[in-house]
Amino acid sequence: MDKKDKIQIKNASAILDTDFVNLTPENLANEHLCCIIRTKKSHPGIEAKRQWLADRLNEGHIFRKLNAKATVFIEYAPLETAWVPIIGNNYYYVYCLWVLGNYKGKGYGKSLMEYCMADAKEKGKSGICMLGAKKQKAWLSDQLFAKRYGFKVVDTTDNDYELLAFSFDGTVPQFTQKVRNSEIGRKELTVYYDMQCPYIYQNIEMTRQYCETNNIPVSFIQVDTLQKAKELPCVFNNWAVFYEGNFETVNLLNADSLKRILKK
Repeated sequence: MDKKDKIQIKNASAILDTDFVNLTPENLANEHLCCIIRTKKSHPGIEAKRQWLADRLNEGHIFRKLNAKATVFIEYAPLETAWVPIIGNNYYYVYCLWVLGNYKGKGYGKSLMEYCMADAKEKGKSGICMLGAKKQKAWLSDQLFAKRYGFKVVDTTDNDYELLAFSFDGTVPQFTQKVRNSEIGRKELTVYYDMQCPYIYQNIEMTRQYCETNNIPVSFIQVDTLQKAKELPCVFNNWAVFYEGNFETVNLLNADSLKRILKK
Protein backbone atom coordinates (compact mmCIF):
# COMPACT_ATOMS: atom_id res chain seq x y z
CA MET A 1 0.00 0.00 0.00
CA ASP A 2 1.52 3.34 -1.00
CA LYS A 3 1.39 6.61 0.93
CA LYS A 4 -1.49 8.00 -1.16
CA ASP A 5 -3.69 4.97 -0.42
CA LYS A 6 -2.97 5.26 3.31
CA ILE A 7 -3.96 8.93 3.29
CA GLN A 8 -7.23 8.13 1.47
CA ILE A 9 -8.11 5.41 3.99
CA LYS A 10 -7.28 7.72 6.90
CA ASN A 11 -9.43 10.49 5.45
CA ALA A 12 -12.35 8.12 4.83
CA SER A 13 -12.09 6.92 8.43
CA ALA A 14 -12.09 10.51 9.69
CA ILE A 15 -15.21 11.32 7.66
CA LEU A 16 -17.00 8.29 9.08
CA ASP A 17 -15.94 9.20 12.60
CA THR A 18 -17.71 12.56 12.41
CA ASP A 19 -20.98 10.76 11.64
CA PHE A 20 -21.10 9.10 15.09
CA VAL A 21 -22.19 10.20 18.53
CA ASN A 22 -21.67 8.62 21.96
CA LEU A 23 -24.59 8.59 24.38
CA THR A 24 -24.07 10.58 27.57
CA PRO A 25 -26.26 11.40 30.58
CA GLU A 26 -26.84 14.78 28.94
CA ASN A 27 -28.02 13.59 25.49
CA LEU A 28 -29.57 10.22 26.40
CA ALA A 29 -33.14 11.49 26.67
CA ASN A 30 -33.19 12.86 23.12
CA GLU A 31 -31.09 10.42 21.10
CA HIS A 32 -32.52 7.63 18.94
CA LEU A 33 -31.54 4.25 20.44
CA CYS A 34 -30.93 2.46 17.12
CA CYS A 35 -33.87 0.10 17.52
CA ILE A 36 -36.02 -0.76 14.50
CA ILE A 37 -39.20 -0.50 16.57
CA ARG A 38 -41.12 2.17 14.69
CA THR A 39 -43.59 4.22 16.70
CA LYS A 40 -44.27 7.89 17.31
CA LYS A 41 -45.66 7.10 20.76
CA SER A 42 -43.56 6.33 23.82
CA HIS A 43 -42.66 2.62 23.67
CA PRO A 44 -42.18 0.80 27.01
CA GLY A 45 -39.30 -1.31 25.68
CA ILE A 46 -37.40 1.74 24.42
CA GLU A 47 -37.99 3.68 27.62
CA ALA A 48 -36.87 0.67 29.70
CA LYS A 49 -33.69 0.53 27.63
CA ARG A 50 -33.16 4.25 28.14
CA GLN A 51 -33.47 3.85 31.91
CA TRP A 52 -31.12 0.84 31.88
CA LEU A 53 -28.54 2.92 30.03
CA ALA A 54 -28.98 5.85 32.40
CA ASP A 55 -27.84 3.58 35.22
CA ARG A 56 -24.89 2.19 33.24
CA LEU A 57 -23.24 5.18 31.57
CA ASN A 58 -21.45 6.30 34.72
CA GLU A 59 -19.92 2.80 35.00
CA GLY A 60 -17.91 3.26 31.80
CA HIS A 61 -20.60 1.76 29.54
CA ILE A 62 -20.25 2.95 25.92
CA PHE A 63 -23.09 3.26 23.42
CA ARG A 64 -21.78 4.70 20.15
CA LYS A 65 -24.22 5.17 17.29
CA LEU A 66 -24.60 6.65 13.87
CA ASN A 67 -26.00 10.15 14.15
CA ALA A 68 -29.21 9.12 12.39
CA LYS A 69 -32.40 7.14 12.95
CA ALA A 70 -30.68 3.91 11.96
CA THR A 71 -29.60 0.58 13.42
CA VAL A 72 -25.87 1.28 13.36
CA PHE A 73 -24.18 1.07 16.75
CA ILE A 74 -21.76 -0.64 19.12
CA GLU A 75 -22.40 -1.18 22.82
CA TYR A 76 -19.68 -2.27 25.22
CA ALA A 77 -18.58 -1.98 28.84
CA PRO A 78 -15.74 -2.86 31.21
CA LEU A 79 -16.03 -6.60 31.84
CA GLU A 80 -16.02 -5.99 35.59
CA THR A 81 -19.34 -4.12 35.28
CA ALA A 82 -20.77 -5.95 32.25
CA TRP A 83 -23.98 -7.84 33.01
CA VAL A 84 -22.71 -11.21 31.81
CA PRO A 85 -21.43 -14.34 33.64
CA ILE A 86 -17.90 -13.86 32.32
CA ILE A 87 -14.86 -13.10 34.46
CA GLY A 88 -11.53 -11.56 33.56
CA ASN A 89 -9.29 -8.66 34.38
CA ASN A 90 -9.21 -5.32 32.56
CA TYR A 91 -11.23 -6.33 29.49
CA TYR A 92 -14.00 -4.70 27.55
CA TYR A 93 -17.10 -6.79 26.78
CA VAL A 94 -18.98 -6.08 23.54
CA TYR A 95 -22.73 -6.65 23.96
CA CYS A 96 -23.75 -5.64 20.46
CA LEU A 97 -22.32 -4.43 17.17
CA TRP A 98 -25.03 -4.00 14.53
CA VAL A 99 -25.26 -2.46 11.08
CA LEU A 100 -28.56 -3.15 9.33
CA GLY A 101 -30.37 -2.29 6.13
CA ASN A 102 -29.01 0.19 3.61
CA TYR A 103 -26.17 1.12 5.94
CA LYS A 104 -24.36 -2.17 5.32
CA GLY A 105 -21.25 -2.14 3.16
CA LYS A 106 -20.36 1.49 3.86
CA GLY A 107 -17.60 0.92 6.41
CA TYR A 108 -19.67 1.71 9.49
CA GLY A 109 -19.08 -1.66 11.15
CA LYS A 110 -15.34 -1.26 10.57
CA SER A 111 -15.40 2.22 12.04
CA LEU A 112 -17.26 1.05 15.15
CA MET A 113 -15.00 -1.94 15.76
CA GLU A 114 -11.85 0.11 15.30
CA TYR A 115 -13.19 2.77 17.65
CA CYS A 116 -13.70 0.14 20.36
CA MET A 117 -10.21 -1.31 19.81
CA ALA A 118 -8.61 2.15 19.90
CA ASP A 119 -10.56 3.01 23.05
CA ALA A 120 -9.37 -0.21 24.70
CA LYS A 121 -5.76 0.51 23.84
CA GLU A 122 -5.99 4.12 25.00
CA LYS A 123 -7.40 3.04 28.36
CA GLY A 124 -4.75 0.34 28.81
CA LYS A 125 -7.18 -2.58 28.58
CA SER A 126 -5.91 -6.14 28.32
CA GLY A 127 -8.33 -6.93 25.51
CA ILE A 128 -11.89 -7.12 24.22
CA CYS A 129 -14.31 -10.06 24.38
CA MET A 130 -17.79 -10.99 23.17
CA LEU A 131 -20.23 -13.90 23.15
CA GLY A 132 -20.29 -16.15 20.09
CA ALA A 133 -21.34 -19.65 19.07
CA LYS A 134 -20.13 -22.46 16.84
CA LYS A 135 -23.10 -21.66 14.61
CA GLN A 136 -24.04 -17.98 14.31
CA LYS A 137 -27.06 -17.12 16.47
CA ALA A 138 -29.66 -14.65 15.25
CA TRP A 139 -29.39 -12.30 18.25
CA LEU A 140 -25.60 -12.29 18.57
CA SER A 141 -23.24 -9.96 16.72
CA ASP A 142 -21.49 -11.29 13.62
CA GLN A 143 -18.62 -13.37 14.99
CA LEU A 144 -17.00 -13.91 11.58
CA PHE A 145 -16.64 -10.15 11.35
CA ALA A 146 -14.95 -10.14 14.78
CA LYS A 147 -12.65 -12.99 13.83
CA ARG A 148 -11.41 -11.01 10.85
CA TYR A 149 -10.10 -8.52 13.40
CA GLY A 150 -8.21 -11.25 15.24
CA PHE A 151 -10.78 -12.36 17.81
CA LYS A 152 -10.20 -16.00 18.80
CA VAL A 153 -12.19 -18.60 20.75
CA VAL A 154 -10.82 -18.67 24.31
CA ASP A 155 -13.56 -20.62 26.11
CA THR A 156 -16.53 -22.83 25.21
CA THR A 157 -19.62 -24.42 26.73
CA ASP A 158 -21.09 -27.87 26.19
CA ASN A 159 -24.01 -26.34 24.28
CA ASP A 160 -21.84 -24.80 21.55
CA TYR A 161 -21.53 -21.24 22.82
CA GLU A 162 -18.10 -19.64 22.66
CA LEU A 163 -16.26 -16.75 24.26
CA LEU A 164 -14.32 -14.75 21.68
CA ALA A 165 -11.47 -12.48 22.72
CA PHE A 166 -8.87 -10.19 21.24
CA SER A 167 -6.00 -10.03 23.74
CA PHE A 168 -3.38 -7.29 23.84
CA ASP A 169 -1.25 -8.92 26.55
CA GLY A 170 -1.87 -12.67 26.32
CA THR A 171 -4.40 -12.86 29.17
CA VAL A 172 -7.91 -14.17 28.45
CA PRO A 173 -11.31 -14.03 30.17
CA GLN A 174 -13.50 -17.07 30.82
CA PHE A 175 -17.04 -18.17 31.54
CA THR A 176 -17.95 -18.68 35.19
CA GLN A 177 -18.26 -22.23 36.49
CA LYS A 178 -22.06 -21.92 36.72
CA VAL A 179 -22.22 -21.31 32.97
CA ARG A 180 -20.66 -24.70 32.37
CA ASN A 181 -23.43 -26.46 34.32
CA SER A 182 -26.30 -24.72 32.43
CA GLU A 183 -28.97 -26.41 34.54
CA ILE A 184 -31.57 -25.16 37.03
CA GLY A 185 -34.02 -26.83 39.39
CA ARG A 186 -37.11 -25.37 37.71
CA LYS A 187 -38.84 -27.61 35.17
CA GLU A 188 -41.25 -25.02 33.73
CA LEU A 189 -40.29 -22.71 30.90
CA THR A 190 -38.00 -20.17 32.58
CA VAL A 191 -36.74 -16.90 31.11
CA TYR A 192 -33.92 -14.81 32.58
CA TYR A 193 -33.84 -11.26 31.22
CA ASP A 194 -32.69 -7.72 31.79
CA MET A 195 -34.01 -4.58 30.11
CA GLN A 196 -30.99 -3.81 27.93
CA CYS A 197 -32.67 -4.60 24.60
CA PRO A 198 -35.83 -2.68 23.57
CA TYR A 199 -37.32 -5.91 22.18
CA ILE A 200 -37.26 -7.69 25.55
CA TYR A 201 -40.37 -5.99 26.89
CA GLN A 202 -42.57 -7.07 23.97
CA ASN A 203 -40.95 -10.53 23.85
CA ILE A 204 -41.92 -11.11 27.46
CA GLU A 205 -45.49 -10.06 26.71
CA MET A 206 -45.67 -12.32 23.65
CA THR A 207 -44.26 -15.29 25.60
CA ARG A 208 -46.58 -14.65 28.53
CA GLN A 209 -49.65 -14.45 26.28
CA TYR A 210 -48.69 -17.61 24.38
CA CYS A 211 -48.21 -19.55 27.60
CA GLU A 212 -51.47 -18.31 29.10
CA THR A 213 -53.40 -19.23 25.95
CA ASN A 214 -51.86 -22.71 25.87
CA ASN A 215 -51.87 -23.35 29.64
CA ILE A 216 -48.07 -23.58 29.81
CA PRO A 217 -46.39 -22.77 33.14
CA VAL A 218 -43.76 -20.06 32.74
CA SER A 219 -41.47 -18.07 35.05
CA PHE A 220 -39.79 -14.76 34.25
CA ILE A 221 -36.74 -13.85 36.32
CA GLN A 222 -35.48 -10.29 35.94
CA VAL A 223 -31.75 -9.83 36.21
CA ASP A 224 -31.68 -6.40 37.82
CA THR A 225 -28.26 -6.26 39.50
CA LEU A 226 -24.69 -6.88 38.43
CA GLN A 227 -24.34 -9.61 41.05
CA LYS A 228 -27.32 -11.52 39.66
CA ALA A 229 -25.86 -11.28 36.16
CA LYS A 230 -22.44 -12.57 37.21
CA GLU A 231 -24.07 -15.52 39.03
CA LEU A 232 -26.34 -16.65 36.18
CA PRO A 233 -26.43 -20.40 35.42
CA CYS A 234 -25.92 -19.98 31.66
CA VAL A 235 -24.48 -17.75 28.95
CA PHE A 236 -26.35 -14.47 28.76
CA ASN A 237 -26.27 -11.32 26.66
CA ASN A 238 -29.57 -9.92 28.04
CA TRP A 239 -31.88 -12.97 27.64
CA ALA A 240 -31.71 -16.72 28.34
CA VAL A 241 -34.29 -19.52 28.18
CA PHE A 242 -34.53 -22.82 30.11
CA TYR A 243 -36.97 -25.69 29.78
CA GLU A 244 -37.16 -28.91 31.81
CA GLY A 245 -34.22 -27.56 33.79
CA ASN A 246 -31.96 -27.33 30.75
CA PHE A 247 -30.60 -24.24 29.02
CA GLU A 248 -32.06 -23.71 25.54
CA THR A 249 -31.05 -20.40 23.95
CA VAL A 250 -30.07 -16.74 24.25
CA ASN A 251 -32.28 -15.94 21.25
CA LEU A 252 -35.45 -13.95 21.74
CA LEU A 253 -38.51 -16.10 21.11
CA ASN A 254 -41.42 -16.24 18.69
CA ALA A 255 -44.33 -18.68 18.46
CA ASP A 256 -42.41 -21.13 16.27
CA SER A 257 -39.31 -21.21 18.46
CA LEU A 258 -41.49 -21.64 21.55
CA LYS A 259 -43.23 -24.62 19.96
CA ARG A 260 -39.87 -26.23 19.13
CA ILE A 261 -38.60 -25.82 22.68
CA LEU A 262 -41.81 -27.08 24.30
CA LYS A 263 -41.88 -30.22 22.12
CA LYS A 264 -38.57 -31.45 23.57
